[in-house]
Amino acid sequence: MPSARESGSPPALVTVHVWRVPGRRVAAALTRMATDRVRLRSTTGLRFARLLGTGHGTTFALRDAHLNRWALLSCWASDADAAAFERSPTARGWRRLAEEQWRLELTPLAAHGLWARRQPFGKPVPRRWDGPVAAVTRARLSARKAGTFWRAVPPVASALHEHRASGGLLAAFGVGEAPAGWQGTLSVWRNAEDLRAFAYQGAAHVAAIRRTKETGWYAEELFARFGVVRADGSLDGRDPLT
Repeated sequence: MPSARESGSPPALVTVHVWRVPGRRVAAALTRMATDRVRLRSTTGLRFARLLGTGHGTTFALRDAHLNRWALLSCWASDADAAAFERSPTARGWRRLAEEQWRLELTPLAAHGLWARRQPFGKPVPRRWDGPVAAVTRARLSARKAGTFWRAVPPVASALHEHRASGGLLAAFGVGEAPAGWQGTLSVWRNAEDLRAFAYQGAAHVAAIRRTKETGWYAEELFARFGVVRADGSLDGRDPLT
């Protein structure tokens, strides 16, 4: 099956699993983060997947790491393949470990950039979406520019929390494949207008976009926007979409 980078076609479905594990099972979760990477490679219909560490979503800095919460982002060739995964040893194993699960089903609306030299979300034709939307950012930091990048994060994090207070931002936290060099965010918004207001009208985020171009923080970057098709379970004790 051609990769998303080769075909340019968006996946039929993107899923995000977020698991919260109790402290006594953190070591087991770390083990699964290593062993499940191998299992995922042989999963039917799985076009792209990344097991991710997460942050609390407070500062989005290195100290924000959340060792009790782990995530899996997956791109599927069909809805049936995504449904079948829920019966797989990988999914069942994480459910046994977790005391809480939040699962999102997403459809790609727009995507720009690369993730590990691939386009996992293809090249979707932008379209209107009525209802909640999600955004995923991911970047590989240039080692020489990492210090200036992390110093620029706090104003953007503060602006993001202002949108949370106003009700436009429903959920947000950092995600990463490694704590220092590969960083990203997952955010869920009430609608596309709220997301655009943060991304293109907020002074802090607009300044960060400008500095990205001027400073060359990233060796590789990706931004993708999705319509939220479905959400199940809870995040920190509640469903952010209700």
